[in-house]
Amino acid sequence: MIKGMAERVLLDTDIGNDIDDAVCLAYLLAQPECDLLGITTVTAAPVDRASLASVLCRVADRSVPILPGAGVPLVGPPVQKPPPQAAALARWPHDEVFPVGEAVEFMRRTIRAHPGEVTLLAIGPLTNVALLFAVDPVIPSLLRRLVLMGGAFAGDHGPEWNIHNDPYAAARVYAGSARVHRSVGLDVTTQVRMDAPEFLSRCDHPLLRPVADMAASWFAERPEVTFHDPLAAAAIFAPELCGFARGEVSVDTADGGTSWRAAIDGPHEVADTVDPQAFIGHFFATVNGAA
Repeated sequence: MIKGMAERVLLDTDIGNDIDDAVCLAYLLAQPECDLLGITTVTAAPVDRASLASVLCRVADRSVPILPGAGVPLVGPPVQKPPPQAAALARWPHDEVFPVGEAVEFMRRTIRAHPGEVTLLAIGPLTNVALLFAVDPVIPSLLRRLVLMGGAFAGDHGPEWNIHNDPYAAARVYAGSARVHRSVGLDVTTQVRMDAPEFLSRCDHPLLRPVADMAASWFAERPEVTFHDPLAAAAIFAPELCGFARGEVSVDTADGGTSWRAAIDGPHEVADTVDPQAFIGHFFATVNGAA
């Protein structure tokens, strides 16, 4: 695809705890239709998270601005722990110096420079995004779309982790008036899983080798990867992977629980169906097709 026609994406991530953030970033770096304008990191030890993101950018030979953002939620003590995957930094070349305190302004400037063209993909706690919307309330209307990996809208999943980490921020973000406001929640992401041995056996591509290394801490305690964040990213480029329903999302600021009310004129869309096998095929074809 011609560069000017590519999807312009800003990624906001808490890379470093669950392995799916790194898997998602690898996908975006491999996706030929993605013009990755920048990466911002959020929650505990955001500089370490920025360093982890830089590992993948270096492996991909891509110069992408990376800026550490908020390290604590808007209200209350941090819930998230520092990223255990930072142990892998000793084994991979990475950046160590980043512009601190500039993430929200970078997001604001980038979106205003490309009005109506930027997809903001947020796959961590929503602290940075809430601060962005507070600093410049026009920003939601200037986005092409806002895509979140977050929430749980059907079934008995309990509060989803990203929303739980900063429910006040999530409530503010869901109140924003983005023209397209999509959530890919646990209802669909938990249907897309892979056992650790199978996933590691498919990490031959250079982009996935550091991901496999970072995954060691994750797989030490869990036997599988769930493709929460990569599914949210892939649905931008392959919309047939998920079906979406329109309505309104409410956030319980006590614990980050989300509730969903279907409405044809609602401000939000939530994923309600997924084709797991189509996603797996799309993901590995995209990454393995990267130069």
